Amino acid sequence: MSNALALPSITTTDSIDSYMRAVRAYPVLSAEEEHDFATRLQRDNDLDAAKKLIVSHLRVVVSIARGYAGYGLPQSDLIQEGNIGLMKAVRRFDPTRGVRLVSFAMHWIKAEMHEYIVRNWRLVKVATTKAQRKLFFNLRSMKPGAGSLKPDDVAHIAHELNVKPEDVLEMEARMGGREISLEGNSDDENEDAFSPIAYLEDPGAEPSEVLAEQQFEQLQSTGLENALQSLDERSRKIVKARWLQEGNGATLHDLAAELGVSAERVRQIEQKAMLKMKTLLVA
Repeated sequence: MSNALALPSITTTDSIDSYMRAVRAYPVLSAEEEHDFATRLQRDNDLDAAKKLIVSHLRVVVSIARGYAGYGLPQSDLIQEGNIGLMKAVRRFDPTRGVRLVSFAMHWIKAEMHEYIVRNWRLVKVATTKAQRKLFFNLRSMKPGAGSLKPDDVAHIAHELNVKPEDVLEMEARMGGREISLEGNSDDENEDAFSPIAYLEDPGAEPSEVLAEQQFEQLQSTGLENALQSLDERSRKIVKARWLQEGNGATLHDLAAELGVSAERVRQIEQKAMLKMKTLLVA
């Protein structure tokens, strides 16, 4: 459906402002217009009606994406993921239920953004404290085999790394844990309240502060320092300026001016460097 609709797109960091101006230009639909377009889509598979529904709600996606800015992920990517969720919502929307599309679509928009966040920050979720990171970087090489640790093995590793035996067992469970669906598997709408998607967003903590502290501590560990040294000089400079400075790191535009490239180019270099480092850390 997305290819046929030719929706507005974000191609660079600098184009986000122009994208936002473009989506705000689309009129908000009245309840009657929304019901009419949704009926045409459901009854006749009218793609023009689908486009009307989607573009009138693109501003909702931008608004939701702002709420996840603190995760340090590109806003353009969050918006594009959210737009996918919006398209899924429009396809599944039933106008006979008496619910407005904006209420129905928020679930699908957040679901796609949550999936994107979890995919990109799984390493942080596995090891968030210094002790956990120490275990994370050493446990795999210290395990005598592929099976579960025996009590003697747990005691030996705990002694060597100066951690508690229960910490070793917890990290083994985390590293061997399976991925779970963010959405409930039941058709019962009441079950959604108990699925991970219902509580992934934490309003009690400021994501930008939490992640900045985690990134600063994470990049001080030996394993991550080695990964940092694997980068070329420019990539290493960008990562250090963005994540290794106390307080607020350098912005994309600050580094763009210093390096003589565009902010989007800095973002691409940073993203590639972080991906390379993550690959080395989980190898």
